[in-house]
Formats: sequence, structure tokens, C-alpha cells
Amino acid sequence: MLIGVLSDTHDDMEMIRRAVDFFNAKKVKLVLHAGDIVSPFTFPEAFINLVPRFAGVFGNNDGDKVLLTEKSGGRILQQPRTLEEGGKKIVLMHEPALIPSLVKSGTFDIIIYGHTHRPDVKKENGVLVLNPGKTARLHKGKSTVALMETDTLEAEIHQLI
Repeated sequence: MLIGVLSDTHDDMEMIRRAVDFFNAKKVKLVLHAGDIVSPFTFPEAFINLVPRFAGVFGNNDGDKVLLTEKSGGRILQQPRTLEEGGKKIVLMHEPALIPSLVKSGTFDIIIYGHTHRPDVKKENGVLVLNPGKTARLHKGKSTVALMETDTLEAEIHQLI
């Protein structure tokens, strides 16, 4: 199952739209957001054309969680969030502090996080650990998203242009 992953969109409407277009073109089945959309009003405007299903978690910059939950139709929840997709157990979170414990637990096949604004793809003890980087054009670095294949536990970082 092909899954699109993004994080730290920080209200950058243009880059969110580019990510939506990218995921739609790649025909992903699901998009996971690892936190920091920021404004509740960004969700319905920027993600309106997203074709695949969507699930996300709150990040440290998401202020009005009640309204963001409402605007997302309940698709953004507290972290860590667990899902089972493509036969794999996934944990989705924003901050990376729990990664060592989650890897050691042996409970999950995939750990997705955000917050650092740095892309990261690695395997630890057979667990895929993935940070898609930041989608927003803030600070230094490139605007990126990730594509992840649950069948192979492989992921690639893609720069949004």
C-alpha cells in the first residue's frame, strides 16, 4: 500500500497544495500528517482537493485543537496515534522522544514523526523510522514529503518544487 507522509506544513498554503497534487498524482491510498498544520482554517482550504484518505496528529504549534479537530472532520487526533494499514502497525507522532522505546517494544512496523524539520529514513531492528521533513518553506532546508510502501517497508523523500 502506497502512503504519502508529510509534516510541519505550518500554514504554507502553496506548499500544501503542491503536496496534495503530488500525492494525488502518485495515487497514494492514504496521507499521514505528523503534526503542525497550525491554523484550523488551513485544513479545509489547503486539503480540499486531496483524493486519498487523511489521518494526522497534533504538533506542538497546533493551537486551537478543538477547532482543528472540527475542521478536519475528526481526522487529526492527539499523539501518539496508532493505525493499521496495509497489514502493518504504524505509530504516528510529532515529537521524536518516544522513538527508542517504541523501536524496542517490537509493537510497530513503522514509526512516523515530524518536528525536527529534517528528513530521516532508516530501519532500526526491522522497524521503518520515517520523518518526511518539513513541507513548509520556513527556516533553512528544502520542502519535502515522503512516499512509503507498506509491502516493502521502504520510503523515499521527495522535494516539492
